[in-house]
Amino acid sequence: MASANHLASENMGNRLQELKNERNAIILAHNYQIGEVQEAADYVGDSFELSRIASQIDCDVIVFCGVDFMAESAYILSPEKTVLLPVKNATCPMSHMITVADVRALRKEHPKATVVCYVNTSADVKAESDICCTSANAINVINSVDTDQVIFVPDRNLAHFVQSKTDKEIIAWNGFCPTHENITLGDILMRKHEMPDIEVVVHPECRPEVIEVADYVYGTGGMLRHATISNAKRMLIGTEVGLLYRLQKENPDKTFYSPSEHAVCPNMKLTTLRKVVDALENMEHKITVAEDVRMRAKRALNKMLEI
Repeated sequence: MASANHLASENMGNRLQELKNERNAIILAHNYQIGEVQEAADYVGDSFELSRIASQIDCDVIVFCGVDFMAESAYILSPEKTVLLPVKNATCPMSHMITVADVRALRKEHPKATVVCYVNTSADVKAESDICCTSANAINVINSVDTDQVIFVPDRNLAHFVQSKTDKEIIAWNGFCPTHENITLGDILMRKHEMPDIEVVVHPECRPEVIEVADYVYGTGGMLRHATISNAKRMLIGTEVGLLYRLQKENPDKTFYSPSEHAVCPNMKLTTLRKVVDALENMEHKITVAEDVRMRAKRALNKMLEI
């Protein structure tokens, strides 16, 4: 059975390569995707990093193995290309916790505040914001704005982390990433009790009490960079379990652990190699953004890139 599965996977890999050549396509995979999808991808990384890479490559089709807002960002930067999301209902729960109406209501309530929008949001919400940020540059972005008040959407945990690093008054929307929220202080302390020498690295989307006991706080890109230079041989990685595949692959001399069996994003796990092949075969599911929304969202992203 194992050899039959291997053969099927190899055949799909060959078919994917044929389709990529036919369509002049590239495959992007977020760090949280399953191993077989990461292996099939041309580029693996953070969501916005991947969109920027795709915008600079001569291709006609972008297959984004991730969730909805990521594919939207790829289209915002590359509207002349066809952007495909292999699984139509691969959505981000946190991005759907904030709407355009919510942002407008916040602006009305705090008219002197700058709206800073995490990239983990829909194109519509980005278009309503003044400037975007990533988990890696959120502190720099917020410190760069002219106002003393900042409306931060949608992640309350990232907002709390940034608040500890800035003098700005942050008005946080009450959104969160369910996967990172599932990582608890008890999970971390139990692992530290089992392995006292383990180094704890967590994502800023984690709960404040989890961040408090961590040795380091990084987005996924920062975690990957840190893992290569750290002297620790065992590391507890407080983010979605998919990152451990790449961490272990790139650092075979170290061992990486997840703090919780619940640190899984079910929507990130919907994409399989078969679905990537189907997406290119059938040219589905195409992601587009209305031009007026795209231009306003791109303006907010460009302001971030200027920082």
